[in-house]
Amino acid sequence: MTPAGRRIVAAADELFYSRGITAVGVDLIAEHSGVTKRTLYNQFGSKDHLVAICLAERDRRWRSLVRASVDAADTPAGAVTAPFEALRTWTGTSTRGCAFINALAELPDPSHPAHRIAANQKLWLLDLFKELATAAGCSHPATLATQLLVLHEGAVATQPLSLDCVPESAALARVLVRSSAPPRP
Repeated sequence: MTPAGRRIVAAADELFYSRGITAVGVDLIAEHSGVTKRTLYNQFGSKDHLVAICLAERDRRWRSLVRASVDAADTPAGAVTAPFEALRTWTGTSTRGCAFINALAELPDPSHPAHRIAANQKLWLLDLFKELATAAGCSHPATLATQLLVLHEGAVATQPLSLDCVPESAALARVLVRSSAPPRP
């Protein structure tokens, strides 16, 4: 990506997150990134494509943080709840809730490229919970994964209310994992 392209993505990401995708036009993105609209369109083709690129980059950063948390877990059961630890870090830098939930609400058409990225981010987390629960020997890993996703997304969705539900969600997740983990010898 060119330096202008990186500036456009950085400006667009900040604007989409802080103001909303549908509220931000290409004129504002061009102004904030110091390029012309023509440069923006030459680099990305459309606003829809730019939104998708911004969400894909957020998704890459999120997955990297989650993977690092999983890798740092001391036990297989700890790995199952590691995404909640990643969420503690992530929400410390997020003021408007989850960009993926916001995108799903603003872009309800499943054929929109950014909608697909946001939906796939949630499905990836569900699959990761199931994979980790299976590896930890938890009973009913698919059910547990769904329960953990609901807890995780509830903590994310309530973040703009300043309730800080992440610690309570993480504690409840640990209870669920312990109750479904195999007994220790």
